[in-house]
Amino acid sequence: MTEPVVHLADLPLQPRPAQYLPTGATAQRIEMNRAFVGTALGLSHLGCSLVEVPPGKQAFAYHSHWRNDEMFVMLSGVGELRLGGRRYALRPGDVVGCPAGGPETAHAITNTGDAPLRYLAVSSELMPDTCEYPDSGKTAFFDDRPGPTPGSPPQPFSLVVRGGREVDFWDGE
Repeated sequence: MTEPVVHLADLPLQPRPAQYLPTGATAQRIEMNRAFVGTALGLSHLGCSLVEVPPGKQAFAYHSHWRNDEMFVMLSGVGELRLGGRRYALRPGDVVGCPAGGPETAHAITNTGDAPLRYLAVSSELMPDTCEYPDSGKTAFFDDRPGPTPGSPPQPFSLVVRGGREVDFWDGE
């Protein structure tokens, strides 16, 4: 059994795995490191990550979830939340709620300061989930397939489409 308490400073921040790195011009705007807090605590139905975003960057493409709520707790640095058609300044101590929904709940957080922006990203972990990417007109379907052997970890599955045709995840971002 995992320990029920972790200290954020003890969790190593890791970059995105190579297979998930943004490509092309998108790589100039989207970058982050993170530690999987929920995994370290042994959680399976609640996701939590410590996210660190360099100045001028955002961690994720502008998106919404059809099934999963997300909450962000600002720890240090300053940023901007783009949510639906509005923008909000963010500072340490702010808590952001992004409920499941369509384009009206699409969101992205950008570091607008000159120091790293750090926040906790908390989410329900309902699968399958569908995400919309309003800026690029894509829809992505995510699920976990059973592992190859009993007791092995699930295998992630995703399909990203635009106009009924499969496209790369970063296409148009």
